Amino acid sequence: MNIHEYQAKELLAARGVVIPRGSVCETAEHAREIAASLIAEGETLIAVKSQIHAGGRGKGTFKSGYKGGVKLFKTAEEVHAGASAMLGNVLVTKQTGPEGRLVRKLIVAGAPAIEKELYLAVLLDRGSSRPVIMASTEGGMDIEEVAARTPERIFKETIDPAVGLMPYQARRIAVQLGLRGDLIAQGAKLITGVYRTWAETDASLIEINPLCIIIGADAKPKLVALDAKMSLEDNALFRQPTLLELRDLGEEAPLEIEASKFNLNYIKLDGTIACLVNGAGLAMATMDIIQHFGGRPANFLDVGGGASKEQVTAAFRIILQDPNVKGILVNIFGGIMDCNVIATGIASAVKETGMKLPLVVRLEGNNVQAGKRTLAESGLTIISGDSMADAARKVVQAVAA
Repeated sequence: MNIHEYQAKELLAARGVVIPRGSVCETAEHAREIAASLIAEGETLIAVKSQIHAGGRGKGTFKSGYKGGVKLFKTAEEVHAGASAMLGNVLVTKQTGPEGRLVRKLIVAGAPAIEKELYLAVLLDRGSSRPVIMASTEGGMDIEEVAARTPERIFKETIDPAVGLMPYQARRIAVQLGLRGDLIAQGAKLITGVYRTWAETDASLIEINPLCIIIGADAKPKLVALDAKMSLEDNALFRQPTLLELRDLGEEAPLEIEASKFNLNYIKLDGTIACLVNGAGLAMATMDIIQHFGGRPANFLDVGGGASKEQVTAAFRIILQDPNVKGILVNIFGGIMDCNVIATGIASAVKETGMKLPLVVRLEGNNVQAGKRTLAESGLTIISGDSMADAARKVVQAVAA
């Protein structure tokens, strides 16, 4: 589950991470009030940042023609004008796709003069099954680009989850980032706070980019988390009820929201052949083989290892709400799952929805003969696939016809 920048910063600040002074707002008038207060406190430059679940906001363009979802202003009136142009309008970035995202909230915060931009992230290294802190002296850039061009500038520190981040590790990362003097202690404290946030919130990723060295009002250098991206682990949300309240349904696709109500893993794509599969790996392979035979998958849909008849019926309803879908491929390998349960769900869903689209079903595994018998006796027009390749070929041909 993704959360907004302002929400991530609130969680980080509660654990000792320094963030810029500012607040979140939903109206241009409130934005002006926040800016006026910040200017009165000594801020000379104000940042106004659109809050959407996508990167590239600064280089984005609103459908109204206004350029930039992150802007800097010098006066409260300029902030008011900028906020008016952003709020209630759709921002298109390289990550949103052409449909863009509606901006409902803004961060209005002080924009300190930056001396140096750094990068810091905490994530799970699936290779070692341990948390890893990743840092770089090349902040403000895509970390993938840094990894490709100058991999030696990326530092990694693997954390033992049994003992957590040790003080010497935090200091070592601070030194690797080029911090010296008082900044080493500041850096160690900030890194510890970021890791604590990651661990205590069951996050899958926290990314601070840029992490900035600024000159404070006392003329001394300070470390500030200027931006923050944070994703929470969906499977751990049952033990994080307060964090679940941070979910912004306005940032999620309606069909994905509907699927989550039935514990279905659904992601809408731009193709015409819908997939209903049990298991993420099998779902990926199914999408690949549809593409191989000349089709384009319309979705990723994993019903899990033990789907019920009700979940299968719900999956069909969700699939059929996508107007681009011209055919459906059901690819089930029954291990824990009973193929007959899937077959019963398919027959029920087709009858309930009155579906007329080409439907290809490939069943294999646990209780497969009973499942095939259920489909054969249903009286429905269902194309049987003998193998995954055969099923993919048949659904592509049926859609083309």
